[in-house]
Amino acid sequence: MRIARFAAGDEVSYGLVGTARPGSTAGSGEVIAELAGHPFGGGSDGIRLTGTTYSLTDVRLLAPVLPSKVIGFGPAGPAAGRAEDGLDDDSVMYLKPSTAVCGPSDPVRYPAQAHRLGAEGKLAVIIGRLCRQVPPDQAAAVIFGYACALDVTAADLQASDGQWARAKGFDTFCPLGPWIETDAVAGDVTVITSVNGREPRRASIPGTAQSVAALIAAASSVMTLLPGDVLLAGGAGPAEELACGDEVSVSIDAVGTLTNKVEKGD
Repeated sequence: MRIARFAAGDEVSYGLVGTARPGSTAGSGEVIAELAGHPFGGGSDGIRLTGTTYSLTDVRLLAPVLPSKVIGFGPAGPAAGRAEDGLDDDSVMYLKPSTAVCGPSDPVRYPAQAHRLGAEGKLAVIIGRLCRQVPPDQAAAVIFGYACALDVTAADLQASDGQWARAKGFDTFCPLGPWIETDAVAGDVTVITSVNGREPRRASIPGTAQSVAALIAAASSVMTLLPGDVLLAGGAGPAEELACGDEVSVSIDAVGTLTNKVEKGD
């Protein structure tokens, strides 16, 4: 099941993404059926259809969640090795603020403070309920679904600051979308990142369910995870370098494709 957050005119709602039935008033192709309530709110309203359906081309897709925090893992230093899932004995856990999140087709703004921008495609793991101290064998129970993510970093500021809050925390530095895929992922997942149609960079997350479980266990051992929080999995680097005007896409089979353009920022 694919759940999207979208704007139709001035109204923001959640909906189910699918293919139009023959004779649908929303036309042919992909459509979005509006949901009542909030999918993270609990209760039956979270999955109740309102009866209103839109063509996907007639709405604007938004970031599928508004997390309290985004959590990632990266190497401790430039020479450190890293497992492809982003977690090993030398990993550093980092945070991106909620204000870094933006949606499909939103611009990634190149800040005036930075002179070298890098980005890695990631699998976004979306938490479905409040949890802490989650053992790996129970991690699947706290996952709501998955999305594509672009983890943007001001590489020059990361090197000069000696810590990552500024380098990874600028507004628009964490595009998410295009929707939430609630079906469980299994086996190896390949994250494909491409810039301006150039030869794409592929990163594999081997044994994805086990890799994601390890990330959830590590993060929840430190802080409480809230519904809608996002963990970033995969992306073994090196990052794609970005310039103003670039169009960057992240594609994950069985999840979707997220595309954003880089624009000059403040």
